[in-house]
Amino acid sequence: MKRELIVAIDGPSGAGKSTLSKLLASRLGYVNIDTGAMYRAVALAAHLRNIDITDDQALGRLCQTLNIEFERLADGERVLLNGEDVSQAIRTPEVSLLTSAVSARPAVRQSMLELQRQLGAQGGVVLEGRDIGTVVFPRAEVKFFLLASAAERGRRRFEELRAKGLSVELERTIAEVEARDEADSAREHAPLLQAEDAVAIDSTALSIEQVLETMLEVVCRRRSLANLPRGGCS
Repeated sequence: MKRELIVAIDGPSGAGKSTLSKLLASRLGYVNIDTGAMYRAVALAAHLRNIDITDDQALGRLCQTLNIEFERLADGERVLLNGEDVSQAIRTPEVSLLTSAVSARPAVRQSMLELQRQLGAQGGVVLEGRDIGTVVFPRAEVKFFLLASAAERGRRRFEELRAKGLSVELERTIAEVEARDEADSAREHAPLLQAEDAVAIDSTALSIEQVLETMLEVVCRRRSLANLPRGGCS
């Protein structure tokens, strides 16, 4: 039996990667692996334990103590850190900014890289992050790079946080998105880059459903070329 595909989704913060990876995985019957949530969980743990994020040895030891799991529910997914639901705690603005710095540390990237490759090795997975198609699975059969303007990504993030009851300002949220972009692109280890063979999709003026349908067309075309069952493809 042929191995199912590995689908890699990369792009900057707020481009819709998490939402679309969940929807795409659901439509295909694949497993969704939110790699960004993994780094967020490490950042949260480092923050709670007052660990210096420039101390690679301390971060390496921390990663060895963490059990990061994804639990699929009828109404969505939960991220568990050592058995505790941290789905909301890892999405605060404070953790978002800290995540970029933590995810740039070699010790953290190596630990998460090994775990991501283990989880996705058998195929039938959708992984989203910032270096999936360039570092984690450079030979992934399907690669996407999602884009959107900083203003639009900031607006989406602003609405998301307000819906959760958090007090936020639109201009500050957009500024935080721009700061995250600069940090992700300038970092020394695994900076945000678009893989040469990735399909770029600018979602600034597109709905989630429009982007999803475009992605499905690409994946289904690749499944057909690989002579795989049409599961999820009309």
